[in-house]
Amino acid sequence: MASSFTPEKARVPPAIELPLPPISKFKIGLCQLSVTADKERNIAHARLAIEEAAEKGAKLVLLPEIWNSPYSNDSFPVYAEDIDAGKDSSPSTAMLSEVARSLKITIVGGSIPERCGDKLYNTCCVFGADGKLKAKHRKIHLFDINIPGKITFEESKTLTAGETPTVVDTDVGRIGIGICYDIRFQELAALYAARGAHLLCYPGAFNMTTGPLHWELLQRARAVDNQLYVATCSPARDAGSGYVAWGHSTLVGPFGEVLATTEHEEATIITEIDYSVIELRRTNLPLQKQRRGDLYSLVDVQRLNSQ
Repeated sequence: MASSFTPEKARVPPAIELPLPPISKFKIGLCQLSVTADKERNIAHARLAIEEAAEKGAKLVLLPEIWNSPYSNDSFPVYAEDIDAGKDSSPSTAMLSEVARSLKITIVGGSIPERCGDKLYNTCCVFGADGKLKAKHRKIHLFDINIPGKITFEESKTLTAGETPTVVDTDVGRIGIGICYDIRFQELAALYAARGAHLLCYPGAFNMTTGPLHWELLQRARAVDNQLYVATCSPARDAGSGYVAWGHSTLVGPFGEVLATTEHEEATIITEIDYSVIELRRTNLPLQKQRRGDLYSLVDVQRLNSQ
């Protein structure tokens, strides 16, 4: 029996045409930071790194996952901030807001533990060049894994999963936000691509077991599958910490090519994004037009429910 679906009907809701970005070329800064148990030091250190990236021409700066706190279930409740309550309750985001405004740059502020009532989240805040909070992404997929003899970690012991995909329009284009483990789920990246994102940003802290195997692989896969840019930022590696990050913050282009990366030590990458390459790659390899919407579909529940 022949299918009654057409490619357009099967996209529920239909994909959005890629919007024209406000800027075609710009520099991005990936700040791979060392993180300590001293929260005030972490905040001041992040500020300095952002300022140095901006001095080198970065119009967008990306910070690591959990940059103001050690990465542990014991630390999350202690270092958590009430972001919605304002400056005094969230010194980390107050700093990001102030620096974004003073330097007139966009900041994808890595992530910090967020307290909201009796719940804790792993949360990424995006600030515009006016210093205003443009978006807040709560990590959707919690990192609960058990590889015997290698790595065991359960974020769900302390954290609550976010419920909302996050796409935000900024002065440097439309950005889809994920945090670390979110990168493993192609459906989320495909949803962002369908909403017209130019760039996916994933602050993350892959570990010494999965990092060497999957960190670069997943970034390149998300980029080439969706034909857009992928930027990641990790904490620098601290071999003496309870959770040892792999590092290797990276920018990947829409053909899956690694454009810039660092090793595991503290470093800042400054490199260029050219959105015209997205159109070129999609013209060369027209995946969007060749998808078999009569056989499979991507359902964006949030958009579907809003119609």
